[in-house]
Amino acid sequence: MLRNEIDKIRLLFRKDRESYFCLYRILGFFPKDIRLYKEALLHKSSAIRTEKGRLVNNERLEFLGDAILDAIVGDIVYQRFEGKREGFLTNTRSKIVQRDTLNKLAVQIGLDKLIKYSSRSSSHNSYMYGNAFEAFIGAIYLDQGYERCKLFIENRIIKPYIDLDKLSRKEVNFKSKLIEWSQKNKVRVSFELIEQSLDKEGNPIFQTEVLVEGLPAGTGTGYSKKESQQHSAQMTLKLIKNSPEFMINVQKAGEAQEANSAEEVLPQTSEALEPNSEQTTLPETSEAPKTSSERTTLPEIVITVEPEITKP
Repeated sequence: MLRNEIDKIRLLFRKDRESYFCLYRILGFFPKDIRLYKEALLHKSSAIRTEKGRLVNNERLEFLGDAILDAIVGDIVYQRFEGKREGFLTNTRSKIVQRDTLNKLAVQIGLDKLIKYSSRSSSHNSYMYGNAFEAFIGAIYLDQGYERCKLFIENRIIKPYIDLDKLSRKEVNFKSKLIEWSQKNKVRVSFELIEQSLDKEGNPIFQTEVLVEGLPAGTGTGYSKKESQQHSAQMTLKLIKNSPEFMINVQKAGEAQEANSAEEVLPQTSEALEPNSEQTTLPETSEAPKTSSERTTLPEIVITVEPEITKP
């Protein structure tokens, strides 16, 4: 407490004192290196270059914060739910660190008002707030260390905003989310059971792989097919979010599939037309010519999915 009071007195004489006090209201302590927090709130649409030409935005801190957040929330959930299975712990952690939850938390603690982004960037970017939240966690970790970062998440995030017991009972259907994404973007998605084995106690374990346009995406294991599908769908959604390269390959695979389908439906002719031919004689047939509405059209992309899951 005494240290905070001394810091307050010192900051009264700084030109950027408003930034420090603004962050203090969110953090509960004064930053050591405020540059980290400013970088965490700098969206890529407003990236700046250093004197050495390096592009600076919050993507690197987002990468770090994502890993730290997973570790700390996993630590908290492990301590809170003693004796619970790995699948339960994984699902509970996922509900906290999923994009919708992080977006809401960013707004609740006031980060949304501090993010700097270009007016050209869509204000409806569904990832912007959650990404900034992760970057903010990365900044706290670098500035204060793991323990201080964990205290922030426990005391400033989970206690005031998250009911762990209630959240743990809430069902999040990652498979439904993936199917919804596939239908919206007209992308083929399928779930393949690739392995079935037994654990040390003789319980069956299933491993499922998700294919997106035929490309391997996420894999997941579980004590039921449904649980393994949920985990594989969750991993796939994370890959879709974090890997532009994967999405480029998905697009290429989809275009190749469309091209192959188009070739299959093109009519085959036995003879080529003569260059100077003035008239083409159609072969005799008992069928009437097809109308424009009866002509062959290219097939639409079909989503390969299994029946909807109501429980993870």
